[in-house]
Amino acid sequence: MKPHVLVIDDEQSICISLQFALEDDYQITTSSDADEALTIVERRSIDMILLDLRLGGKSGLDLLQKIKRISPSVTVIIMTAYASIESSIEAIKRGAYYYIEKPINIDELHVLMMRAMEFRSISSRLETLNEELEQRRGFESFIGRSKSMQRVFSMIERIKNIDSSVLIMGESGTGKELVARSIHSSGKRKNGPFEVVNCAAIPEALLESELFGYEKGAFTGATQRKLGKWAAANGGTLFLDEISEMPLPLQAKLLRVLQEREITPLGSNAKIALDVRILSATNKNLEQMVLEGTFREDLYFRLNVIPISVPPLRERKEDLPLLIDFFVKKYCHLMSRSPLTFSPHARSLLLEYLYPGNVRELGNIIEYTVALSMKDEITEEDLPKNVREQSLQFLHLKQSDEVKRSVQIPIGLSLKDVEKVIIQATLEECNGHRQKTAEILQISERNLRDKIKLYAINPQSAQR
Repeated sequence: MKPHVLVIDDEQSICISLQFALEDDYQITTSSDADEALTIVERRSIDMILLDLRLGGKSGLDLLQKIKRISPSVTVIIMTAYASIESSIEAIKRGAYYYIEKPINIDELHVLMMRAMEFRSISSRLETLNEELEQRRGFESFIGRSKSMQRVFSMIERIKNIDSSVLIMGESGTGKELVARSIHSSGKRKNGPFEVVNCAAIPEALLESELFGYEKGAFTGATQRKLGKWAAANGGTLFLDEISEMPLPLQAKLLRVLQEREITPLGSNAKIALDVRILSATNKNLEQMVLEGTFREDLYFRLNVIPISVPPLRERKEDLPLLIDFFVKKYCHLMSRSPLTFSPHARSLLLEYLYPGNVRELGNIIEYTVALSMKDEITEEDLPKNVREQSLQFLHLKQSDEVKRSVQIPIGLSLKDVEKVIIQATLEECNGHRQKTAEILQISERNLRDKIKLYAINPQSAQR
């Protein structure tokens, strides 16, 4: 199919002669009127435009600007009988590919158009490659073959191009901000800003001004105007981390913004319209906070349109080998060290540890190990003391002759999580046999059933 070229010139004779000269290689549409030309650009797919610098009493540069707003990727070549350095520079600034002087040399025009089409093709391929690169960048810090992580990846892919609010839930260190960045960087807002507000890290008195911004003189100490995070995120994404820490009075103001999609900076009467996608994250149970009256129910439902739950590392331990190797390569590269390996026992300790600090803690452990290891092989002695000694406590279950396994529980885990780990491990060892599991744990089968439901224990471990 021939490339579609639009010729815009107020001299009808120019339009006719160019159509005759180019129609063998291009599909040609002509227009002598600026408004008509804009309508054509809006309604038809145009690959290239030959645009006269002067259209009667109108400026071709102004028309160029309007064309680029409608179709940013279209290639525009300016035609002018009044060539000057200033007009040429201005044309290119406004998005023109190049310019050609009148009277037009058709051979020269053919060469210029051929180069312009090659440039367009290369630009299109680069855009595709950049999209693929952004897609990979969004997930490069996410490593996991576990079903739970594949569900997270699938959810990100499905929601990346919609503007619904997303609530990302998970323990500290699981990678909630990585989920938010992946949604932004792989979706339609990737070219817009990504602004982060940590609601737990900013003092309550400053959080409102951080979000809404302020005018000079709005309060004592406001010596200059400050753009708030809402306005800074316009056209992109605002990520509200640790949303559970936002004070109740500010929750009401946040709800109002979500409803009206506009803000008023402190000390100003001017409203700013917003085009911002909201992603928020929490490591607390917001439903429980709603019941306790510490989090607004209406705001909770506004934020929790699409929930994403990021699993703790102890629930996706099959991903540990991949994560360990990733962090070793990362820190060896950063510290200019040759590749390091683990002794079998050191790797075994890392694989058995339950990581209460999740992926963030694993990264810290590997960074410590790579930094301080003196050999090419990392041994047990190179691991942090809390991993190899203090944080690991072996809890040997009272077992029947068929059950010989033990589990490791790090100090600092809540009693609720300890109980869940022990029940899960015993069920797995008993192949899901509830009666045998209840006997080992010295509880009734009914009590075991209740605890399986309470802790949402993997149903595959509790088949019978």
